[in-house]
Amino acid sequence: MNASAKPKLVVFSDHLLYPSETFIRAQAYALSEFEPIFAGSRRVQGLELPRDYTYVISQGDFAGRVHEGAFKLFGVAPRLTRWLGALNPVLLHAHYGPNGLRALPLARSLGIPLIVTFHGSDATATDLRHESTHFGHRRYLARKQELHKGGTLFLAVSQFIRRKLLEQGFPEEKVEVHYTGVDTKRFRPASTERDPVILFVGRLSERKGGEFLIRAAAEVQKESPATQVVVIGDGPLRTDLEKQAKGSLRRYRFLGTRTHKEIYEWMNRASIFCAPSVKMPSGEEEAFGMVYAEAMAMEKPVVAFDSGGVSEVVAHEQTGFLAQERDWRTLAKYLSVLLRDAGLRKRFGVAGRKRVIRHFDLEQRTKVLETIYARVSGRKTLPPEAGGLNPRSGVASAH
Repeated sequence: MNASAKPKLVVFSDHLLYPSETFIRAQAYALSEFEPIFAGSRRVQGLELPRDYTYVISQGDFAGRVHEGAFKLFGVAPRLTRWLGALNPVLLHAHYGPNGLRALPLARSLGIPLIVTFHGSDATATDLRHESTHFGHRRYLARKQELHKGGTLFLAVSQFIRRKLLEQGFPEEKVEVHYTGVDTKRFRPASTERDPVILFVGRLSERKGGEFLIRAAAEVQKESPATQVVVIGDGPLRTDLEKQAKGSLRRYRFLGTRTHKEIYEWMNRASIFCAPSVKMPSGEEEAFGMVYAEAMAMEKPVVAFDSGGVSEVVAHEQTGFLAQERDWRTLAKYLSVLLRDAGLRKRFGVAGRKRVIRHFDLEQRTKVLETIYARVSGRKTLPPEAGGLNPRSGVASAH
């Protein structure tokens, strides 16, 4: 590796990387003044990452599982520390609160600052009497005071998440809002809308509000029987939701998990994007809702509940409609209004893309992020043309 290359940044996530975590990879790949190095406990079946820039503790064998356990319980990862130390990184950026706590000993061993981005449930799911969750999250809740003190900076993906972190005692001077950003060059309008389609994309879990979408759509189809509901995603409630749809909807499709290309094609075909997320008893809420911004970038009006940080993305009566949480009748009214008025759909769609470009464009948000990196690391950066990693050409693998 070239010693004169850009300053190196460790992008840390326990599992590298699930298919739903494209935003982590996209943010890293959008960097122009820092060179990303991916690190974690192990690889999982999911997103491709560059072979020569991905380091994990465990390869899945017995010895690897022992090393992984030692890291998670005691913060000890001598091989990973040695590998990363040889690269002289200037900063470690962990995604999700529990991963920030895991990465804290690693950052200390490397002698570099730690930035942690909070994406959602890691900041909102605090009452675990109502939810079964993994050991890492419970351990994080029990020991997050260590992260309060040891972390250098905490990035919240919305103002809503920032408020949640401050309520939990995070030092105000260490918490900043940084919207992750949408690739507006990739998510751009190319509408193929013909028949009326209401599109949902998301995990089929209680928090995503699929049952309210189906209730609302049943009302809509009484007035507009040609309207089709298209559900993309999978999850624990799929069987129940399909049963509910069979008993109340005229036209619907459950497509399960689909590729990013297929989701993009369905967004172009859709008349309206609707994902009515709700707050859970554990406290878990929608932090921001990247999928809303993606739909808006493609000039699709959005109908949702005013839950969590959704109103920071969707501007009510400007880029879509927001109903009060769990009010599926108002949700149905808003869907019907938009289906009747193609001109309104177009106005909302155009305004939505302008809003995303103005506030949530990935390229611009990443420039802001790099100023944060430079400030926290105290390092000057090289011009964008400096040599280094071109992650898009990488091959999925791990050291």
